Amino acid sequence: MDNVLHSPDDGDIHFHIHVPDSYDGSEPVALFLTLPGYQGLYFQGVGENLYTEDFAFQAEQYDDRMIIAAPQLSDWGETSSRQAIALTEYLLNAYTIDASRVFAEGYSGGGETMSRVMGMRPDLFSAYLHCSSQWDGDIATLAESETPVYLVVGQDDEYYGSEPSETAYDRIRDQYKDRGLSERRINELVTLDVKDAAYFANQGITNQHGGGGTLFSHDPDIMGWLFNR
Repeated sequence: MDNVLHSPDDGDIHFHIHVPDSYDGSEPVALFLTLPGYQGLYFQGVGENLYTEDFAFQAEQYDDRMIIAAPQLSDWGETSSRQAIALTEYLLNAYTIDASRVFAEGYSGGGETMSRVMGMRPDLFSAYLHCSSQWDGDIATLAESETPVYLVVGQDDEYYGSEPSETAYDRIRDQYKDRGLSERRINELVTLDVKDAAYFANQGITNQHGGGGTLFSHDPDIMGWLFNR
């Protein structure tokens, strides 16, 4: 809990990390980076991201040899984007990581941050899960890397609505069409999943934004898309 990477360019980067007991550095393992919403940022208190979101814990069910990093960054903009990149680069150097299995997820404000990261260094990641958020990053840079993206949001998300995710999906698809990719390949690279009210109601959730932070992390179709690649 509360490790600190002292970056000369980006300041102190606080993060929690799970390294399985089986890890000895002899074989490459997967890496998962999970960025929380506003309620999990560092100024909210140490560990609040882990108390309020389950993505880090649910990830263990898909690969018990995977290293899991849960940063608590400074904001949901440029500063945190640079910090997320610096932390990822550090982890790739500090551990024996399979470069073809580097996954990221961002929920709410964390999604805003990770979308910026995907517009700066998408080459660091193998796939990205964008939950209940909006896309603030450069889409042309993402398209150049062809890093797969899954956007999931409630149809009536109280904070963002579904429109920002739908717009980002269309813009990403347009970039790939302009690059001459086939429809099949585009469908492999970008997925939009808008959950209707029944999805939440059937599981006793009344708030789609807050509920997304819980339900999406427990949904095997969503999490399976990220890790079963």
